[in-house]
Amino acid sequence: MDQPIYIAVTGTQHYYGAAFLKPGQVVHLIKDPDNPHDHEAIKVDMIPLGKIGYVANSPHTVPKGCRSAGRIYDRFEHHVCGMVRFVVKDTAIVELTPGLEEVYIIKTTENVAFSPYRQEEPGKA
Repeated sequence: MDQPIYIAVTGTQHYYGAAFLKPGQVVHLIKDPDNPHDHEAIKVDMIPLGKIGYVANSPHTVPKGCRSAGRIYDRFEHHVCGMVRFVVKDTAIVELTPGLEEVYIIKTTENVAFSPYRQEEPGKA
């Protein structure tokens, strides 16, 4: 049996912080090849928030027992899911879960049309 692979999500203080992160939450690791600071950068997204940080890729930010972005970069093509296992201060420890995908289904009970634009009520502006 393969050993679990853990990574650390850093830089959370530049986005939403880490206070909302809880064990069991699903995150999306997405390669960011156009990142001007790191050609092995992997951003970490959470639906519906978007980017919450990056996979640690420096000897100063990778905790013992975790892999750096460079060590996992070739393990997936573009995207892989992970599950938050621990949160310590402003760092989340995430286990890679290649067999896990997150799907959202929106079901309406009426014939409703959605628009990206806010609709005003008739007679009000």
